[in-house]
Amino acid sequence: MIYTEIASIGHYHGMGAYLDKAVDYLCSHPLDNVQAGHYEIDGSMVYMNVFEYETIPEDGAFFEAHRQYADIHIAVTGEEIVGVSDLSRVSVKAFDEEKDLLEVEGPVEHYIRLIPGKALITLPEDAHKVKLAAGSASAVKKAVIKVYMGQRS
Repeated sequence: MIYTEIASIGHYHGMGAYLDKAVDYLCSHPLDNVQAGHYEIDGSMVYMNVFEYETIPEDGAFFEAHRQYADIHIAVTGEEIVGVSDLSRVSVKAFDEEKDLLEVEGPVEHYIRLIPGKALITLPEDAHKVKLAAGSASAVKKAVIKVYMGQRS
């Protein structure tokens, strides 16, 4: 897990070719006026989905991880909490190979406050529970850049 200022995300250049493409995209494409939808950056290797939703209580949130992709979470507007745990500390309930989506359950080790100007990078070893309300429910526009990291077991 990496939690940083978007303005400092260039410091993570050099960690992998596809992560570099995502970092370059963020450095050259401000997200202030981005609309909800799907954006291809480098085909299926690097792409961005932008969502708009209301945050929810933790007991209704989905806890997930990925084997092949890292996620770069960016709150464009609003704020949410993201719970993060090392994958070794949770149990896998289900795996959808086509979607590279592990459904997990277990304790959250860290709660990260995601606000505009910050970026949270969850790597394949990081289970993450998203859309958590920071107090009461609120509207959020969030970009998630999916970055292929390679096949992991």
